[in-house]
Amino acid sequence: MVEIVLTVLVTVLLTVLVGLVLVNFSVPERKVETDIEHLYAADDPQFMRSMGLLLGPSILEGNKATELINGDSIFPAMLQAIRGARKTILFEIFIYWSGDIAREFAEAMAERARAGVKVHVLLDWVGSARMNSNLIDTMTDAGVQVERFHALRWYNLSRMNNRTHRKLMIVDGTIGFTGGVGIAPQWTGHAQDPDHWRDTHYRVEGPVVAQMQSVMLDNWAKSTGKVLHGAGYFPPLEPVGGQSAQMFASSPNGGSESMQMMYLIAITAATRSIELCSAYFVPDNITRRALVSAVERGVRVRILLPGKHTDEATVRRASRGLWGPLLEAGVQIHEYQPTMFHCKLMIVDGLMTSVGSTNFDMRSFRLNDEANLNIYDTAFARRQTQVFEEDLRLARRITLAAWQGRPLREKLHERLAALFSALL
Repeated sequence: MVEIVLTVLVTVLLTVLVGLVLVNFSVPERKVETDIEHLYAADDPQFMRSMGLLLGPSILEGNKATELINGDSIFPAMLQAIRGARKTILFEIFIYWSGDIAREFAEAMAERARAGVKVHVLLDWVGSARMNSNLIDTMTDAGVQVERFHALRWYNLSRMNNRTHRKLMIVDGTIGFTGGVGIAPQWTGHAQDPDHWRDTHYRVEGPVVAQMQSVMLDNWAKSTGKVLHGAGYFPPLEPVGGQSAQMFASSPNGGSESMQMMYLIAITAATRSIELCSAYFVPDNITRRALVSAVERGVRVRILLPGKHTDEATVRRASRGLWGPLLEAGVQIHEYQPTMFHCKLMIVDGLMTSVGSTNFDMRSFRLNDEANLNIYDTAFARRQTQVFEEDLRLARRITLAAWQGRPLREKLHERLAALFSALL
């Protein structure tokens, strides 16, 4: 009798575990299954209409975005904005670990909270698992409101694989920051060695900051049940520059495919060039076909990825296993050599630039909450292309012959990893 009961319990437990895995790696909407036809170029007004009307957020005029390259530039700018806050600070982040930079951020936000500034911090539960609890205490004791996104609870087991991968900070509703950086020692410095990563963040001003704020506040409301509004969060925003921009967001609970659709429409509109940077590059069949089709109609496609210095060796293997058709078509693939390359960037025809948290993989496209800033400005695209070229000089191009000639053991590891590409 005891054996029967144990067998039933084990069966039930295994069934529940399998069910949780299936639920956590599924999305409520049907995934994109058909190729998107090339109907117009990136410089056609129809492209802007599609990006601003078909896919979601309006494209707003009068913005100014400035790149911040590596921690030595990123963190001082962010901390200066925090210390200058007068009304509100909103901060949504995936990775927040421990160390000197983590303490500096916590203390800066705590000081502002004691001064009467309303400070709201949304940490991803998984991404902040290595965060010292003393840092939380430093903030909460000062009045900072700290929440964990999808913390493990019995009632949200079906959502534990849905993480907020967004990197957003908005100060006084007027200054925004987004990009790829996390709050951890790896992002400090200037990418001078393998222990200090290469990444880019962006400081943003202008009307699009209100869209950044609304993206952050949507997840805050989902996590706390509280709606934050008023002039401290949404002040009047005057034009401060000449860039057109939109803040694009996606979530499995509301438009999980929209980010991938945005990338696909932009790739399909390209007629001259695509520059693409991604920390984790594991595209599905439709996305690979879109890149191949771009090359076939004369577009130069250059992709810059991490090399041997990576924090996700399995993802790199899965990525390399998918390169064959891309290299055969003429896609240029380069691996960054000095350190981990964590940038997320796409430039289309020197007209549109997309930056933010999204990687080029199915986790970003279907499972995570992501946010990208799309900027439609030739001068900004030109500057980001210069940065891309500078990084490219520190990368090694992977030729088709080199890819085909890699050792059999590598091929087997890559093929095995590629089988799980949709789960990485």
